[in-house]
Amino acid sequence: MAEYNGAKNKQDKKIVTHGMDISNLKLVDIIDIDFLQQFQDDFAKGVGLASVTVDISGTPVTKPSSYTRFCEHYTHSTECGDKRCAESHRKGGEEAARTGKPVVYECHAGLIDFAAPIMIEGRLIGTILGGQVLTDLPDEAKYRRIAGEIGVDPDGYVEAVKEVSKLSKERIESAANVLFIVANNMSKMAYQQRKLQAVSNILNDSLHQISATMEQLAASAMTVSSNQANLNTEIGNVNTVTGKINEVMDFIKDIADETRLLGLNAAIEAARAGEAGLGFGVVAQEIRNLSADSKQTVGKIKELTDSIKSSVDKTVGMGNETMMTVEQQAAAIQEITASVEEITGLTEQLSELANAL
Repeated sequence: MAEYNGAKNKQDKKIVTHGMDISNLKLVDIIDIDFLQQFQDDFAKGVGLASVTVDISGTPVTKPSSYTRFCEHYTHSTECGDKRCAESHRKGGEEAARTGKPVVYECHAGLIDFAAPIMIEGRLIGTILGGQVLTDLPDEAKYRRIAGEIGVDPDGYVEAVKEVSKLSKERIESAANVLFIVANNMSKMAYQQRKLQAVSNILNDSLHQISATMEQLAASAMTVSSNQANLNTEIGNVNTVTGKINEVMDFIKDIADETRLLGLNAAIEAARAGEAGLGFGVVAQEIRNLSADSKQTVGKIKELTDSIKSSVDKTVGMGNETMMTVEQQAAAIQEITASVEEITGLTEQLSELANAL
């Protein structure tokens, strides 16, 4: 088969599916060419049909299988014959790409050929060109005329065409369909494997990111819990200090009471002393006033410390509730992280399975 400039079937539009850009997908990217070559060689020998597989630009990706002497030694031996073959197979390839199924046609040299497209997601990625057979006995005059047009020896050309295998059109179509089905199934299986691998990689990356985020959240929750515990400790210290302040206030109150009694006793003694005790009586009155003011101040301070203690108790209560919530969140995050790790393990198994396909 000659190379052909196959239709690109609107290949210029970028298409991304399941994380894969299939607009630039090549036949050699998804099909084991060595396996395809072996299958193509065995099929050509078994059926009696020549064949070769080309990419979308018409460049062969396999070696020709069972080429006839008529084509290889004569038709392709001249520039004119080679160009005619290229044009003939270009048209056949374009028709196969347009219809999406094998096409059987007569080439410029009078042999029966076929073109079987290899498609992925409705896009052409290659073509199997085959044939080089006849359905009837050759007309010598016809081949002598073609020999003259392409510049080869007419007698040798006629002898070579007589060696060409004769097959019915039905057998040729069946052979083309077999190649079409096998090649497309091979490409689809390989393409599905690549999609599976791509999805597995995306899922695995996403799960790793989620797992990392969960670990950060768990670490943050533990930090918050630790900070809250420290805050509760400090608040406890404030409670202790407040209690000591209350003790001091009680002590000051006792002193004020005693001072008030002393002032009262001093006032009584000043009254007994008469005029000599007037000055001392004024001092005694001031002492009693100071005692009363001190007692009143102690009461106010007591109210304030009680208010502080009440606020501290409420803060401790809310802090304990916050710490419990954070601990619950940390536990939930750990459970989620464990689940994510389990899913990650499954995606790794999925990836291994995809690679094994």
